[in-house]
Amino acid sequence: MSAATKIKIDRQTLADLARIDAKAELINGRIVTQMPTGYLPSRVAFRIARGLDDFADSTRTGYAFGDNVGFIVPRLRSGRESFAPDASFYIGAIPSNPMRFIEGAPTFAVEVRSENDYGTSAEAEAAAKRLDYFEAGTRVVWDVDPILKRILKYRSDSPLAPIAFAPGGIADADPAVAGWTIEVDRVFA
Repeated sequence: MSAATKIKIDRQTLADLARIDAKAELINGRIVTQMPTGYLPSRVAFRIARGLDDFADSTRTGYAFGDNVGFIVPRLRSGRESFAPDASFYIGAIPSNPMRFIEGAPTFAVEVRSENDYGTSAEAEAAAKRLDYFEAGTRVVWDVDPILKRILKYRSDSPLAPIAFAPGGIADADPAVAGWTIEVDRVFA
C-alpha cells in the first residue's frame, strides 16, 4: 500500500478570471464556467436588458447591462467573489478603466433559466446564489422562467417570499429600479 500524496491546488484569483474567454464566476477560489445559453433564454435576457437600458437612458439613473458583465464583490460567506448575471442594473461608480469588471454588486440582477436550470439541485443552487446576491448588496433578484413564462421577484428584505409576475401582468424591480416596469408578455414574446 502506498502513502497518500498531497496535491496542492492553487487558489484562482480575479486576475485569472479576467483571462477566461467564457462566462464564468469566481467561487471558493475556483473559476466556474457556465454553459452558453440557448435561443429563448438569450432573447428573454436581451429584452429585459434592453428595457433597463431604455430606462437608464431616459432617467439618467444607473447603468443597464446585458449578459456576462463581471461584478466583483468582497469574498462572501459562500466563498463567492463575483457574479455574471444574465441582465442587470447598477447604480454606482463605473471602473476607472472601463474595460475592467465592476467593483460591487449589481443593484438588480436577472437570472434567466436555461435548459439545465430545472430540478432539485438547480433550485438549491439558484436559492444559494440569490442569498449571495443579497449578502453582496443586491436589492432585487429576478428568477425568470421562459418555460412557465413566469418571473419571480425576490427582494433582499424578504428573500424567501417571492412575488410572481405572470403573462398579462406588469413586472417591476422596485425598490432596486424604482419606476421601471416591463410587460411580462413582452419579455416572453
